[in-house]
Amino acid sequence: MRYWLMKSEPGDCSVDDLAAMPGQTVAWYGVRNYQARNFMRDQMKVGDKVFFYHSNCAEPGIAGLAEVSRLAYPDQTQFDPKNRYFDPKATADTPRWFNVDVRLVKKTRPVGIKELRTYPQLERMRVLQVGNRLSITPVDPREWEFIVRIL
Repeated sequence: MRYWLMKSEPGDCSVDDLAAMPGQTVAWYGVRNYQARNFMRDQMKVGDKVFFYHSNCAEPGIAGLAEVSRLAYPDQTQFDPKNRYFDPKATADTPRWFNVDVRLVKKTRPVGIKELRTYPQLERMRVLQVGNRLSITPVDPREWEFIVRIL
C-alpha cells in the first residue's frame, strides 16, 4: 500500500462535495501534469490511502482522508471540446490523460499548510517544499502516520 496527497480546489470539488456524492466517490479528473498522471496511471492501487487536500483557497490544507477505489482509466474530460480539460491530441484509441476514483473515508479537522510546516517530522514532505506545485504527491509512510495521529 502507498500513501498520497491529492489536491483539489474547493470551488471544483471540496471534501463536503465528495461527502455528498453517490458512494462518496469521485473521478479525480482534470490532471494535466505528466508526473501526476503517471502516479495515477502507473503507481496507484485500489486501497492506497489519500490525504484529501484543499488547494488554491484561503486556508489550504488537509481536509479529509480518502482511498483509491478504482484503478486508472481514461479521463473522459479530455475528449469533450466544451470541457476546460479538453485535449485535442487525445483520442479514444490513444488517451493521454487518466484518472482514478477516490472514495471518502472521513472528513477531518482542517490541518492547514501553516500548521504542517510547524512539525519537524514533516520537513521533507513534498507538499511543503518550495516550488512544489504538483497536484498529486507521494507521502512517506512515517509522514502519513504522524499526520493521522494529529488529526
